[in-house]
Amino acid sequence: MHRPEENPAPAIRHRRHLRNTAIAVALGAVMFTVGAVALSPNGPGPRESSTTASATSAQTRGIEGLRARVKRLPKDPVSWADLGLALVQQARTTADQSTYAQAEGALRRSLALQPAENLHAEIGMGALAAARHRFRDALTWARKAVATSPATPASYGVLADAHTQLGQYEEAENAVQKMADLRPDSASLARASYVFELRGETARAKTLMARALRAAGTPGERAFAHTHLSSLALESGDAAAAERQAQAGLAITPRDAGLLEARAKARAAQGETGQAVADYTAAIAAAPLPQYLLGLGELQQSHGNREQAEAQYAVLRAQETLRRATGAPADVDAILFEADHGDPRQAVTMAEAAVRERPFIAVHDAYAWALHRAGRDEEALAEAERALTLGTRSALFRYHRGAIHQALGDTTAALHDLEQALAIDPSFHPLHAPAARAAIRRIDGTP
Repeated sequence: MHRPEENPAPAIRHRRHLRNTAIAVALGAVMFTVGAVALSPNGPGPRESSTTASATSAQTRGIEGLRARVKRLPKDPVSWADLGLALVQQARTTADQSTYAQAEGALRRSLALQPAENLHAEIGMGALAAARHRFRDALTWARKAVATSPATPASYGVLADAHTQLGQYEEAENAVQKMADLRPDSASLARASYVFELRGETARAKTLMARALRAAGTPGERAFAHTHLSSLALESGDAAAAERQAQAGLAITPRDAGLLEARAKARAAQGETGQAVADYTAAIAAAPLPQYLLGLGELQQSHGNREQAEAQYAVLRAQETLRRATGAPADVDAILFEADHGDPRQAVTMAEAAVRERPFIAVHDAYAWALHRAGRDEEALAEAERALTLGTRSALFRYHRGAIHQALGDTTAALHDLEQALAIDPSFHPLHAPAARAAIRRIDGTP
């Protein structure tokens, strides 16, 4: 269960100015969008407290237990909804797409039993839509959940996640503020942290994520907070602190794929390549998500292990073939992979479709890079500017824009961005960080 924190809700809506200075950021949107982080509506709200079937959070129950419950209570809409939401979360950890279909089946069964004011199913459908990157659908379900129960914090979590991915940042901040005002627990504090992270206010983001960790009531919540604290540390250039955070999380949840990836990145940044490869391999065994495959492949490529790199890239290409068959929009990692290791023109096509559905800053950045790799640098620069419009402090974003400036002949702007990228995180990418250093040497004439 989510525990209210000892401190009051953080003030989020204090200003709306945009900045473009440089600190690090961990773009953890995926952890919110596909993780349905702490979205169980069970809690101390007045509506839920009267619902006996939801006395225990679905997140703390095993899938089999929930399946047994729906067999005992086949006409209970809350039991079906809890099963659906638990399956959404399982799909996140296993990357098994078929589980999403099972989740949808359970949630729609709940809605068939209770078509209107079905809070649990509405939240579950919102989380499912977000996990499938159908953010407009997620927004619709979130609004239904808010209308059904305006005092339930989890409804605002779905709402905030959808607004964020749709590029509606002010609306997202308002939803997070409302969520935190209702209950300053681990879920709302984690989202508040992300608001400040997107603004480039890393210190504030770290403080709030540390509060989220203290307020965490489940192993999953603690794992999430440690993962994010590790990312914030790594992308601030502190690889040792990043490894400590990942290690602390793995002591609680040893097979958590996100934490294994976090430790892999931290170890790679410290030159511990063998251990990093082992962690990436373990993460892929737990959940073969594109970001793990790409991370391991590019790490292997950076060390000249082309055959091992190609093995990961082959899996990514197979996953892309499956994605195209479903008609789902491409994720950021798939676009970047296609741009760097496939056909840049195809990457542009993928990015154009993705940004229409999900005009989030990370998608704008991937679009910019695809355009650059395809030789369309004027258009690429406009997208790179959109990626940095919130003042988000990302070494990768800076590197991408710096490379685009260089291609356009603006060496002053290029040098500034490339130096900023390395100042944020000297080891931000196994291939691009060395490329940034080489580009700087070419620009300033350093031997």
